[in-house]
Amino acid sequence: MVRLSRATAYILGCTSAVTSAFHLPSSTTQHYTHISSTPSSSLYATTVAPPSDTDFKSESAKKQIGNDSFLNQDLMARAQNGPGKQNSEKLKIGIVGAGLAGMVAAMDLADAGHDVEMFELRPFVGGKVSSWKDKDGNHIEMGLHVFFGCYYNLFGIMKRTGSFDTELRIKEHVHTFVNEGGKLGALDFRFPIGAPVSGLQAFAKTEQLGLEDKFHNALRLGTSPIVRALIDFDGGMDMVRELDDITFTEWFTQLGGSRGSLDRMWDPIAYALGFVDCDNISARCMLTIFMLFAIRTEASVLRMLEGSPQTGLHDPILKYLDDRGVTVNTSTGCREIVYDTDENGKPTRVTGIKVGSKETLKEYDAVVMALDVPGIKKVLPQSFRDNFPMFDNIYNLDTVPIATVQVRFDGWVTEMEDEARMMDISGDQSDGKGGGIDNLLYSADAEFSCFADLALTSPGEYYKEGEGSLIQAVFDERAFSRSEEQIVEDCIAQLNSLFPSSRKLKCTWSNVVKLGQSLYREKPGQDKFRPKQATPISNFFLAGSYTYQDYLDSMEGATRSGLMVADEIIARADGPEGLKAQSAKANAAKEESEEAAPAKRKLKVPFFASA
Repeated sequence: MVRLSRATAYILGCTSAVTSAFHLPSSTTQHYTHISSTPSSSLYATTVAPPSDTDFKSESAKKQIGNDSFLNQDLMARAQNGPGKQNSEKLKIGIVGAGLAGMVAAMDLADAGHDVEMFELRPFVGGKVSSWKDKDGNHIEMGLHVFFGCYYNLFGIMKRTGSFDTELRIKEHVHTFVNEGGKLGALDFRFPIGAPVSGLQAFAKTEQLGLEDKFHNALRLGTSPIVRALIDFDGGMDMVRELDDITFTEWFTQLGGSRGSLDRMWDPIAYALGFVDCDNISARCMLTIFMLFAIRTEASVLRMLEGSPQTGLHDPILKYLDDRGVTVNTSTGCREIVYDTDENGKPTRVTGIKVGSKETLKEYDAVVMALDVPGIKKVLPQSFRDNFPMFDNIYNLDTVPIATVQVRFDGWVTEMEDEARMMDISGDQSDGKGGGIDNLLYSADAEFSCFADLALTSPGEYYKEGEGSLIQAVFDERAFSRSEEQIVEDCIAQLNSLFPSSRKLKCTWSNVVKLGQSLYREKPGQDKFRPKQATPISNFFLAGSYTYQDYLDSMEGATRSGLMVADEIIARADGPEGLKAQSAKANAAKEESEEAAPAKRKLKVPFFASA
């Protein structure tokens, strides 16, 4: 049975995590390990390399890694159809974290025949894609969520739950920039010939750059790995992977790229991708996206949900899980990891977790930590870090803070051509009938990296009759420390600067959600620290968009990691050395130890040995 409750308050710096960890005794020793908030030094940081497909046992998981994964549209069918295998052994599996990664993993594991139970600290599911209703029925979001056409795995999951055809609204194939004073620029990919020609003409025609910047932009892109990939895809992708240790600015300016291009076009895109600018974002991160856009025409097509993420994305997944007997416990965080050690104190096997305020012990054959970066940092015991480099390397990953602002007006903010239309909120203007721009928007002249009018783009639950625009904008760390009131004021002022006619409109409602630790910071040199889903502890697994998969910290990245961790567990479940067999051996050893203990206590001490 799925047990859920709605949140009625915003979250400040929340993490799907726990605060301490402790392990049960092995047959000979007993230890209590508490989490330290101070990271230890990373002794292994300079020796690690990103995982390769040889680090994965599952053939299905391997298909998500490597150059072929970028062109593999069959991944959609894999996500849609499920794991395609039922294990002969039924595992009892605990999943901590009910974001996309955790829920997707639960779908596959339940379909493979396993008994799955989930635990989520928050009172709602979704992780960084969470949404909920406030006391007045307003839908609140943790961020602005856009579905790129290359989200093959996520689209497959939505097809599997029946939400793809009903809950997504496709947008015009245009990426629009709004500049101060209402001047628009665009990357217009609408063209009879697809990629890469559609992209080349979009950059050539864009109003966002002047002629000189266009020239320098073309010069740099013309010498990029993207061009090589058009004739040698593997060679181009290998070049991209090797650029993780420098910033996009460093790469872009090496051979002709101009500062003007960075300021007016690439910075807004970088902020939208990772909430950091080109001076700080990895060249690999940016070029990964451009590679997809250049190779696949559909990759740059945008979709947005009909309404809120809870209704359009999560509720169908929750029904799918409920139909298969998966229990989802919300407002129930993991408090401790329980694990055995060998005679040297080295962790050998996770036996379970303690959850909730009463720290109820739950024992499992396998445990998945489907958390974000701050969450996994809080839950890992120090001894895991001391004994296994993979866990310690996670502490090299950093995160960025964001503030998501929602502001409702008594008219249509992005309608700049017709003032009468801008002021007209009469009648039923649902289903995207309101005035203005029905698409995702970028700006180089505002502190929000991307924004949209949800009353137009996602009117199912965001349009209100008799009301106008509901602007949702995401501020990055430049504004995070300000008060909520100040952030709302700044948002309105900057919207008025971008859309001068909107000064005649009044704000009727606003909300701010601050997330102190959101995406992991895509700065140079981070890719090698991302852990794979299977860990050195045989029945302990990781999931989440920060874990290693060939995508960014995103909805698609989270989905990929969830599918990969499920594949890795399914590949390890059966056989004489499988996860079920390991549990049976461990339980038998524990019972034998418990039976022997009373007998030892009954032995009489010889009189000559007494003190």
